[in-house]
Amino acid sequence: METISGKLSYHKGRKVERIRKLRGLSQSDLGERLGGITKQAVSKLEQSENISDEKLQQIADALEVTLEGLKGFNEEKVLYNTINFYENSNVNASSINANVENINNPLKETIEVFERQLEKLREEFIKILKEK
Repeated sequence: METISGKLSYHKGRKVERIRKLRGLSQSDLGERLGGITKQAVSKLEQSENISDEKLQQIADALEVTLEGLKGFNEEKVLYNTINFYENSNVNASSINANVENINNPLKETIEVFERQLEKLREEFIKILKEK
């Protein structure tokens, strides 16, 4: 018997949607990055169970992830890697879970992603402190 999570793991449109959301992009933002397609076209794409590899490559480029990362995206892996990476760093994994980048990349690229994300958070924190 196939589980719901197992079925979703093959649904390419859902992977696109989750990664888009993790990257903090709206459907309109992704549409612009895909050459100006409409929000409705992105919505239809995200509802598609099967997407051609050629189209997936365009989407991966727009989302700034690898094709392999997009195809192999799995939220459980993201959470596991995030928790283990930050286990001893006093960073709350849930605070960065919404903006994970470059899913399923080699360790070096993953570290670079988290360093960029931390830098963005530092800049936001400094901006908030200056406003007070």
